[in-house]
Amino acid sequence: MKFREFAEFCESIEKITSTLELTARISEFIRKIEDEQDLYNVVLFIMGRIYPTWDERELGVGVGLLYEALENVSGKKKERIEDLVRELGDLGLVSARLVGERSMLTLEFEELTIKRLREIFDEISGLTGEGSRKRKILLLTGLYGQSTPLEAKYITRLIMNEMRLGVGEGIVRDAIARAFGVSEEIVERAYMITNDLGKVAVIAKKYGRKGLEELKVQLGIPVKMMLAQVAESFEEAIRSGNIAVEWKFDGSRVQIHWGNGILKIYSRKLENVTNALPEIVEEVKKNVKEGVILDGEVIAVKDGRPMPFQHVLRRFRRKHDVLKMVEKIPLQLYVFDVLYANGEVIDMPLKERRNILKEYVNESERLKIAEQIITDEKGTIERIFNEAVNAGHEGVMLKNPNSPYIPGKRGKHWLKLKSVMETLDLVVVGGEWGEGKRSHLISSYELACLDTTTGKLLKVGRVATGFTDEDLEELTEIFKQMIVYRHGKIVEFLPKYVFEVAYQEIQKSPKYESGYALRFPRFIRLRDDKDVNEADTIERIEKLYELQTKKT
Repeated sequence: MKFREFAEFCESIEKITSTLELTARISEFIRKIEDEQDLYNVVLFIMGRIYPTWDERELGVGVGLLYEALENVSGKKKERIEDLVRELGDLGLVSARLVGERSMLTLEFEELTIKRLREIFDEISGLTGEGSRKRKILLLTGLYGQSTPLEAKYITRLIMNEMRLGVGEGIVRDAIARAFGVSEEIVERAYMITNDLGKVAVIAKKYGRKGLEELKVQLGIPVKMMLAQVAESFEEAIRSGNIAVEWKFDGSRVQIHWGNGILKIYSRKLENVTNALPEIVEEVKKNVKEGVILDGEVIAVKDGRPMPFQHVLRRFRRKHDVLKMVEKIPLQLYVFDVLYANGEVIDMPLKERRNILKEYVNESERLKIAEQIITDEKGTIERIFNEAVNAGHEGVMLKNPNSPYIPGKRGKHWLKLKSVMETLDLVVVGGEWGEGKRSHLISSYELACLDTTTGKLLKVGRVATGFTDEDLEELTEIFKQMIVYRHGKIVEFLPKYVFEVAYQEIQKSPKYESGYALRFPRFIRLRDDKDVNEADTIERIEKLYELQTKKT
């Protein structure tokens, strides 16, 4: 397939707002793709992804590298490119403009294909070490040099992981189901197990329903983690009878794959964090039988008490001098579920999976099986809740003992009851440089919630309180790399990170496209264990607003 065909299709659906029409158009487009490799790439590309979320490859191309490649192609200075970004508000549109005005032309014009673009992306992602930056700029320059303006627009948006099509996972899932005559539920389950909609589309096309149903959890391929709904009260938790009660740890979720002599640890975002956790790796290898996938929580502990959640994330982010951090921030692992034990076990009831967990795991000082008590008594749940809070944790998890493990789903099989007011996890999309002593720091941040159907981010306000000076220093270093463009002190970021924020109340507001605004929002922490797709949704904000209105 020519990349031009893909770009023209993207252009044709960019202004469509109806999810039904988007689904129908994408379904029709992918159904006609004959080549499996093209189908795989198109499904990922249309969501703005070059690799599946769990794939460790990344382009390592920031705004700076793109500017240099566009300078080479167009002959325009960086200042002119920045002016265009401010004017057009989209680096994709800027790329199209600059390529249309380019001074450099390739001697032999060869029309770009989807496969060739994939080859270039794979080469860029494989470049490391001395000379890699120069080679990346050369490859990008050549890519833009042979592109049409429309192709350049979508090449840039792909690289920036921001297609601006309003196409989220839900639309692509439904389009695959419709294109290849299978149910949305089967496509959804296949996706939660593989975390690769490109692969799901290829299997659906080639083998249909039977092929999708035969997909199983595999060692080395991370599975989306089962999630919990918020319980409003102890009474709500025991309405269905017996409930399995566990502490809700104030740590970071991990999924551990251990088999065939290979151990990998994935974060909640499905990033490989194995190298950052050497003591956990050692502990699992010593105390866990091979051929297993475990679900658990890593917590930082000092003097027998859990350290703040941010300390765990600092360990996850650590690339160098890891052993020094092992001494500074010691970790413990609590495991509470198993997804695979020499075969998939996610459809077994929780109480049976607990028995398997005990067969595979020997407890040690650093590795524990989370204690679980099954009860239908409110008083017992309250006692366990208070014990967890007094030990420095968040509250309790309340689980249906007969429930299967449902990857990626937030449902009533698992409930969470926390000691503090429920917070929101929101995507950081912009910011503003401070004044006076804070003029070198980004001191306020613009936040957005997620529309899961379209994948669009809807702004809900700005947070400027709750930060320590240390927080602002650290966050400024992170977000400086994410700046897409500046206008005076105002900056816009690539949407890559999530903040947890508290607030006094949610208000209706015509100022923001979400229709809501947070009153007195306060920064709690950076949730870089969460992917943007896991941010709180507009539906959740609407529900919280309704609950708040009922109470008042």
